[in-house]
Amino acid sequence: MSDHSEIAAAVASGRYLMICGPTAAGKSGVALALAEQGGGVVINADSMQLYRDLRVVTARPDPQDEARAPHRLYGVVDGAERASVAAWLRMVAQEVGAAREVGRLPIIVGGTGMYLQAALEGIAPIPDVPTDTHASCIEELSEMGGAAFRAALAKLDPMTADRLFDGDSQRLVRAMGVVRATGRPISAWQDDPHEGALSGTAVTIAVMPPRAETYHRINARFAAMMEAGAVDEVKALLKRRLDPSLPVMKALGVREIEAMLDGKISRDRAVELASRDSRHYAKRQMTWIRNNFNAGLTVSEQLSESMTQRIFSILSK
Repeated sequence: MSDHSEIAAAVASGRYLMICGPTAAGKSGVALALAEQGGGVVINADSMQLYRDLRVVTARPDPQDEARAPHRLYGVVDGAERASVAAWLRMVAQEVGAAREVGRLPIIVGGTGMYLQAALEGIAPIPDVPTDTHASCIEELSEMGGAAFRAALAKLDPMTADRLFDGDSQRLVRAMGVVRATGRPISAWQDDPHEGALSGTAVTIAVMPPRAETYHRINARFAAMMEAGAVDEVKALLKRRLDPSLPVMKALGVREIEAMLDGKISRDRAVELASRDSRHYAKRQMTWIRNNFNAGLTVSEQLSESMTQRIFSILSK
C-alpha cells in the first residue's frame, strides 16, 4: 500500500500518471492496480472506448473493475457523434481537475497516441470543419478513390498529401476539409503554437509485454469477446443505421461481425480477420510508443510490489 500523504502531496503539486500500451497489453489492469493502491481515478485515453455503444468490442473495463476505483470518460459519447482530439482534450482536462480537487491521483490510460500526445504537448488551434464540408469531402473520397482524392489534396496542401497514403481516408478527409473551410493547409495550422496541454507533470509508463505474448492475447481476446456479447452489440449498432464513416462504425471487429451477420463469412473467419487487424493495429501502436512516447518507466502487465512502490516513489519526488 502506498503512502497516501505522499501521493496527496504529489497530486497537489500537479503530478499525474500517464500509462500507454498497445491493445491487449494489460494497461487497464496496471492502471486499476495503481488506482486502488494510490487513491487514483482512471481516466480513459482510448478513442474507441469513449463510445457507449461498444463496451465488449472495445474491451472497456467491466462493471466489476469500475466498482474497484473511479473510472472516467468510458462510454460517454454516443455513436452518432464524432469524437475528436480537441473534444477529448477538453474532457480530460475537466476530469483531471476534478480528481485533483478531491485529492485523487489522475491516471490517464490508453493506446490512442494522438490523445496522449495532445495531453502532453497540446494541439494546433485548428478551427472545426463545418458538417456539410466534412460530408462533401467524404462523398468525394468515396466517388474518386483514395489516389485521386490525395492528388486533389496535393494541389491545395502538398505537404500533407505527401505524408499520407491513399488508404488513410480519415486524415485525407480531415486535411481536405480544413483547407477548404479555412483557406489554409492543415500543415500550416500544425506549425502554429500548440494549446491545451494538461497542466502539471506527467509520470509516463509504457506497458510493453513481449510482442508474441501481446499477439497471443489478441487472438484469445477476440474469440472471448464473441462469447461475451460482441455479436449482440454489433447487431444493436447496425440497427441504428448510422453513417458508415462515423468512427464507431470503424471499431476493430465491427466490419467482420457485420460480414458474419450478413452470411458473407463464417464466425471463425470473422474472429481470424478481426484478430489479424488487431495485431496490425498493435504493431503500429508499439512503433508509435517506441518512437514518440518518452516513457519514464517500461513495465509488463504484472506489477510487482517493488515496481508499484518504485512508481509511487517516482511520482512523489
